[in-house]
Amino acid sequence: MRVLIAEDDPFTRKALAEILSMEGWETLSAENGKKAWELFNSQAVDLACLDVMMPGLSGYDLCRKIRESGSRIPIIFISAKAEEIDRVLGLELGADDFISKPFGAREVSARVRALQRRVDRWAGQEATEGDFDFGPWRVESEALKARQGELCVDLSKRELSIVRLLAEKCGKAVSRELFFKSCWGWEQAPESRSLDQHIAGLRKKLERDPKAPIIIETVQGVGYRLPEAPS
Repeated sequence: MRVLIAEDDPFTRKALAEILSMEGWETLSAENGKKAWELFNSQAVDLACLDVMMPGLSGYDLCRKIRESGSRIPIIFISAKAEEIDRVLGLELGADDFISKPFGAREVSARVRALQRRVDRWAGQEATEGDFDFGPWRVESEALKARQGELCVDLSKRELSIVRLLAEKCGKAVSRELFFKSCWGWEQAPESRSLDQHIAGLRKKLERDPKAPIIIETVQGVGYRLPEAPS
């Protein structure tokens, strides 16, 4: 697997390259967003690790350009910008995960391995897996879209896996452990806000009022639930 690293700090860039290389992954390093975009367009890339604050072209802008190109490669933001709004923005732009600086080598390796397992699992499955209903929305798996009348929103692959799991367990509370196992490929649920950030992003896309959700319910102490439609 080839990983694109976009990081303007030379020490962090070198550290990331060393961590990933030790795991057996090939790395491409760029000192700014513009160079990273050039590498993305000239090389086959399987995953991208992006810093948020870079000169010329920010990580957010680079993520947006990658998604607008039609690419669905996994994207991880690695940044000192750790406020919830920064994480939510990154996820809304199409990123799959967000790691805060300073980071540990084991954490980076585990997150990248989890994304690699998910990519490998998708590669061995049918692209569509079938469309399905999610509350008032019709989810189009192959197109990565959800439609409700004339409304249409885009979904990331991670978001698709989350809503599919909720739909499969409709009416039942889905635990955080099951979300991380099914949608992240992690055997144990980490102390991470990643699930909550993805749910927040989905609520902004699918709920009429994200602050008073009725499609994706919070089950205190457990996880989340898609309520059954009234008969």
